[in-house]
Amino acid sequence: MHELAVTEQILNLALRHAGEANASKVTDLYLEIGALSSIIDDSVQFYWDIISQDSLCQGATLHFNHVPAQLHCQDCDQVYTLEHELTPCPHCDGIHVKIISGQEFQLTSIDIET
Repeated sequence: MHELAVTEQILNLALRHAGEANASKVTDLYLEIGALSSIIDDSVQFYWDIISQDSLCQGATLHFNHVPAQLHCQDCDQVYTLEHELTPCPHCDGIHVKIISGQEFQLTSIDIET
C-alpha cells in the first residue's frame, strides 16, 4: 500500500515541474527503483493510472530503471551484487556489509510538451 503514497509524491513532483515549465502535457516519467526498495512497478503503474486522471500527467508513460543491490563487505573489502535475497559475502561468507546501492526510489527525469 505504500506505493500509493510514493506514487502521489511522483505525481506532485511532476505537476510542480510541469507547471514551472509551462507544460501543456507530461508525456514520460523516468524512475529509478532499487532492488531493496520494496517498490513494485505494477503497483506504482496501477496507482498512477488512477491518480493521474484529469491532470497534465494523464496518459504519461512510466519508465522503470531497476538498480541492482550492491554491497560492500567490511570483512574482506569486496563489493558484490545481490542476485536475489540478502546473502553473506560470496568471497568470505562475511555478514558485516554496507549497502552501496539498491535502496533508491527517485524520479530522474520528465518529458513534457509545451
